[in-house]
Amino acid sequence: MELKSDREVVITRTFNGPARIVFDCWTRADLVKRWWAPRSLGVVFVSCEADVRVGGQYRYVIRHGSGGDLGFSGKYTEVTPHTRLVYTQIFEPMAEAGEVVVTVTFEEKDGKTHLVSNEVYPSKEAMQGAINAGMEKGMRETMDQLDDLVASLH
Repeated sequence: MELKSDREVVITRTFNGPARIVFDCWTRADLVKRWWAPRSLGVVFVSCEADVRVGGQYRYVIRHGSGGDLGFSGKYTEVTPHTRLVYTQIFEPMAEAGEVVVTVTFEEKDGKTHLVSNEVYPSKEAMQGAINAGMEKGMRETMDQLDDLVASLH
């Protein structure tokens, strides 16, 4: 994870599998549920819905080990299968903080996929809040889980 500015974070990772599989893991609800929430926190999915098309919406609801449900939702603004996704993301308990704009690119070379996720927060305070909540550790763990899932599907 690299901080590009006081509002922008970039996550990069190379997966041992084709872009088609990595993209599917990022967009298919049945696969998202297998990697998106950090297992070490005892987080489980309550619901996971995604209409992956321009103008389509998604909503993920997870339950933390301590009992509370947390919703994440947004809208897809660009969908280029196996290559690029752009979508908004709202952490519903803090919806007043505004939308994060996420751009994810999937670049395949020699059977591996280089993923770049660029997240632009609406304010430096919103980004700092995500960092303070453990975003870096959580992102590292979920990327490891995605790595394992891609390997199992490849």
